[in-house]
Amino acid sequence: GIQSIERGQMEAARGLGLGYMQSMRYVIVPQAVRRVIPPLMNEFVILIKDTSLIAFLGLSYAQRDLFTVGSQGYSQFFNATFYVASGLGYLVVTLPLIRLVTWVEKRLRSGLLGAVA
Repeated sequence: GIQSIERGQMEAARGLGLGYMQSMRYVIVPQAVRRVIPPLMNEFVILIKDTSLIAFLGLSYAQRDLFTVGSQGYSQFFNATFYVASGLGYLVVTLPLIRLVTWVEKRLRSGLLGAVA
């Protein structure tokens, strides 16, 4: 994030009489945080979505995820409702996160949400 800030921002801060640390604290880092938050939150949502793939990558017996619970319910009762419930469980987790990401991105774009350094 810091590397994505234009070099002129540091030069302008230094031109205003700020030291290196002050320039980083008050100019560079707040801009970098504003640029990094949306992609970082998107990666978090993608990570949550990809947890359903854990069952295929190898899950120990002691560890359980939502898909594994659905698979066990299906194998015990031969009812596909467990898979539907697993899918709905993932939606319950991911949809609010997606809305949160959208809300934060809108706030960052409009300048209403400042970064605290």
